[in-house]
Amino acid sequence: MSLGSALGSITALLLGIFVGIVVWIYGFKRERDFESAARMPLDEQESQS
Repeated sequence: MSLGSALGSITALLLGIFVGIVVWIYGFKRERDFESAARMPLDEQESQS
């Protein structure tokens, strides 16, 4: 295996891992989690007032 093939294989592996993470984060029904995290600072301000 040449150096170019090894580096290409590593690049393909890292790209696959990156795509897997993106699909895992945005692919599932996690909209409620994102919505509650986005509202968290606003909820804290309302409770302090």
